[in-house]
Amino acid sequence: MGLQIPGGQRTRSSVITARAAATFEPVGRSVATARSFVRDTLQGWGFSDVVDDAVVLTSELVTNAVVHAGTAADVQCLRTDDAVRIEVSDHYPEREIPLQGSPATMGSPDREGGRGLQLCAALATRWGVDYTPTHKQVWFQLDLPDRPVGTRAAGPSLAPELLPLTDGRVRVAVVQIDRTGAISAWNEDAEELFGYVAKQVVGKPLTDFAAWPHTPGTSTGVADALQLSRWEGSYGIRDAGGRVIPVYASHLRVRDTDGEPSTVCLLVRDDERAVLQTPLRGPAPEPGVLSEPGAADSFEVFIGSPPPDDLDGLLQRTVERARDMLDGDAAFLLLATDDETELEVRASTGLPSARQRFARVPVEAGTGRYGSARMPAVHEDLTAVPDAVPLLKGTGMRSVVTVPLKVEGRLTGSLGVAAEVPDRYSNEEALRLQFAADRIALAVESARISELERLRRGSLSFLVEASDLLAGTLDRDQTLALMAQMTVPTLATWCAVYTIADQSSEPDLSYVLHEDEERIDGLKALLKKVSPPEPVPTPGARVWKAPSEAAHQSALRTSMRSLGLGEPVSATAGIGTSLSTASAVGGETVVLPLVARNRVIGMLTLGKPSDEHFRQEILELAEDLSRRAALALDNARLYSERTAISQSLQRSLLPPGLPQVPGVEVDVIYRAAGEGNEVGGDFYDLFPIRDGAYGFAIGDVCGTGPEAAAVTGLARHALRLLAREGFGGPAVLERLNAAILDEGARSRFLTLLYGELWPQDDGSAILKIVCAGHPLPLRLRQDGTVEPYAEPQPLLGVMDDLELYEQTATLEPGDVLLCVTDGVTERREGTRMLGDDGLADVLTTCTGLTAGAVAARIMRAVERFATDAPSDDMAILAMRVPERQD
Repeated sequence: MGLQIPGGQRTRSSVITARAAATFEPVGRSVATARSFVRDTLQGWGFSDVVDDAVVLTSELVTNAVVHAGTAADVQCLRTDDAVRIEVSDHYPEREIPLQGSPATMGSPDREGGRGLQLCAALATRWGVDYTPTHKQVWFQLDLPDRPVGTRAAGPSLAPELLPLTDGRVRVAVVQIDRTGAISAWNEDAEELFGYVAKQVVGKPLTDFAAWPHTPGTSTGVADALQLSRWEGSYGIRDAGGRVIPVYASHLRVRDTDGEPSTVCLLVRDDERAVLQTPLRGPAPEPGVLSEPGAADSFEVFIGSPPPDDLDGLLQRTVERARDMLDGDAAFLLLATDDETELEVRASTGLPSARQRFARVPVEAGTGRYGSARMPAVHEDLTAVPDAVPLLKGTGMRSVVTVPLKVEGRLTGSLGVAAEVPDRYSNEEALRLQFAADRIALAVESARISELERLRRGSLSFLVEASDLLAGTLDRDQTLALMAQMTVPTLATWCAVYTIADQSSEPDLSYVLHEDEERIDGLKALLKKVSPPEPVPTPGARVWKAPSEAAHQSALRTSMRSLGLGEPVSATAGIGTSLSTASAVGGETVVLPLVARNRVIGMLTLGKPSDEHFRQEILELAEDLSRRAALALDNARLYSERTAISQSLQRSLLPPGLPQVPGVEVDVIYRAAGEGNEVGGDFYDLFPIRDGAYGFAIGDVCGTGPEAAAVTGLARHALRLLAREGFGGPAVLERLNAAILDEGARSRFLTLLYGELWPQDDGSAILKIVCAGHPLPLRLRQDGTVEPYAEPQPLLGVMDDLELYEQTATLEPGDVLLCVTDGVTERREGTRMLGDDGLADVLTTCTGLTAGAVAARIMRAVERFATDAPSDDMAILAMRVPERQD
């Protein structure tokens, strides 16, 4: 089975000229590895025009395979003359794609599933999905664009004296190196530059002629450089006279139609490097002079050697060296987001603390936007264009030079140096800074990618743990506490959770947490004074300024009172409390909606202390957490509501309370089987009928749980009504039997012991009993003998016509009447059962005990008889006529 969405109309060649394949394990780091594999393969084939689209699509499809499908991903790149086809397969064919039909039916791009296929529909020329018994393959084809004549790259117009020097004729040596490192091709310019004819060098290793290293501070050897997909830099070539010729080289790793790799090297004299490298790189060394291996290189002077391993250290050293290199007053470095639409502050020096890390500014041109991000720019006086560099607004900086950090033509960041005086910088400083930025860009991007991979691995682990914790509770308050504890301090310094009971309710501040417990009360008091955020269902984090503004105003009022400019400071709210609260809440605050089942049920509010911002990766992680937390919170709400309803209904089925019977002790123990059940199929009741007479009942409906409890309610209420209408025991049960049968399919048979109790003046009690299929009541005499106290009769809910009769007996002072349901007598441990005899044996030990003590001893005996939790409802009704006190 396959799904194919056709693309363009042009006819393309379908002959496969090369292929490359790799398999990636189902782990998070495989996505990055797959991206690198596709990028290197397509660049090696010369398909740089479609590399970015191919990498984006591969990243999404491999993520679907290794993260969502949870299987290894097979990636295959196929090359034709005019196009490239990439196939991504997973090993979970049963997991169908979430999209069917044409792109018009794909829904919102914000949906969780199918985003990879939406990208295929948007970017690919053709794409499709194929199923096999063991694999599901998603493929896409990208046609190479026609390349009309036009500008590919351009630089500024320069005066002739600023142009680089070359010989009368610029010679570019083209040297091809095979997979073993040996020279396989040597053109005429190479002969002219180095003095060797082709037959003298072909077949010999390039290392026989290369003087390496020429760039101190790099650990890469020439053999290693030849294995890279792309490389650009300086080294030397020994000519036929033994003299070292400094060269600037550009290497490109390629593969022929047979799959054999080789490296094409373009070489020019080092002082003619502008032929291969743009923009201009500053003054070149004297012709014919090769620096010694230990000599200082501009990269080493600029950033140090070796570069720092951690991204933050690398960026901070970069801005400090850039400031020193251009003798500036401040410097800053921003990194671009993945879509290059915003720049994020990651390092600065010489700027106020308010210009802090992770603050963001847009890239594209416009008021308040970073219009100079994509090219070098010199601003001679920022007062003339105050919004040119938003980061410097209000800092007192007058002039600034900014240059982009680019890797393979893609914007990865921006480096800037600023001064407090105007007209400090010119194009010359821009070239110097651009040279430094070019040297550091790859190291920065590599460190950034490593940091992102670490963050993503940590995020995945964090979300897995969070999901497990949230799924482990259905308690609303515990869910709220977990939400806050998972965000503080991992994602934010403080957190507040607002909940919304229904659409007409205002948000309620339900939980507040700060990493410093001493600040929780002050933070809670501050938030209660602020109007809650609007419950907007739009996904994603939005900035909420109210808490920080309120905190600053509170701190200002406190400071003014301390100076005698306002009301005196109260003894309970001192300066320290207000100022510490302002510091704790004074940074960026964001609100994420808690949306479950298409309804906003609350908001998750995250905050930073003064002068701190959230980084985008943290906000994305928080958004993912908020979706999980919202569902868990709503599940807890539904569970609580349904539990409350269930318990309320169940309680209505229980007697409101046992009445006091003159001259008779009565006690009941009731246990319903099943978690959360308060009422089951067993029931009891004791109620006054008329003066001097009391009705009592104990019964057992077939089954347990809510269905049995429904019949329980019918029986209990019918017994009271009929008995108070003056019907005797047999008539009461016969009419109850008819009512049960009238329930039709919902009816259940019922065993019932019903009786009337008549306390007597002589201290005894007369009983009138009807035992309809129920375990017989047991009588315990004062001498310790135990005997059944009634005869068995048919149970209720089975036959239409019942002829029941009642039996009359007398309880003497000191006698106990014990009534139980079969959950007591049928208590099992393996093949053993307590039974009627076991119950009688326990009852014989209860001579002289009160009714409550008798019921408790019976229940303990039942519980100890078996180790497993009871699987049936149990009810115990004990009545005792106390001995008369003379």
